[in-house]
Amino acid sequence: MEILTTIENGVCQLKLNRPAVFNSFNKAMALLLQSELDKAALNDQVRVIVLTGEGKAFCAGQDLSEAIDPEGPELQAIVRDHYNPIIERIRTIEKPIIAAVNGVAAGAGANIALACDITIAKKSAAFVQAFSKIGLIPDSGGTYFLPRIIGSQKAMALFMTGDKISGEQADQLNMIYKAVEDELFDAEVNSFSQSIALMPTRALGLTKKAVNESYRNTLTEQLALEETLQTEAGLTYDFREGVNAFLEKRKPVFKGE
Repeated sequence: MEILTTIENGVCQLKLNRPAVFNSFNKAMALLLQSELDKAALNDQVRVIVLTGEGKAFCAGQDLSEAIDPEGPELQAIVRDHYNPIIERIRTIEKPIIAAVNGVAAGAGANIALACDITIAKKSAAFVQAFSKIGLIPDSGGTYFLPRIIGSQKAMALFMTGDKISGEQADQLNMIYKAVEDELFDAEVNSFSQSIALMPTRALGLTKKAVNESYRNTLTEQLALEETLQTEAGLTYDFREGVNAFLEKRKPVFKGE
């Protein structure tokens, strides 16, 4: 299978599984990732999604042998039908999605990682906006997310040069949440994802929705949205549990409801 899926203690791990080609995407893997994201979104037992890669790489982007195959999908179809739906799902699923970048993240692989809510990488991992090296433009949301994360000047330099930066450099640029020592990576990802899985999932999903909308809202519109979403959050079990736990001076036990 091109995607290895495991669910444990509220954490759904989706592992890209084409290690022989550094987990580069072909049509089958792209469509299967869309399907697995849909399943995780609908599964009430899933409270956080972790996206990572099998072997030495996170994802090397598009499998170019497919892109140039006369019998394969055209470039337009690859962007429209493979990558765009993945990015849309990552941003609209109202559950936290963590990218665990275990190795090279190049091209679409880099931008899928940046589209996630939180990105943790090995210090030795590499992020590469590889598109200019083959005469293409950044896709998979790269031109949307990267300038917003690190600013247009640094983003444009990375887009145009295609320079490789390490996980540690990405952390220093505030491109990602955190870079950790390689030997501590698995434990850090596991600990962090487990802690997020114990949080009030509905509130986290509504927070994600509010941040998404903030990119296009005026301040007045955003304040109104916060009012609406806060009202919705206030109707959840987890809000009542959080308040009761505070008053009773105990640790809350959230259900994600």
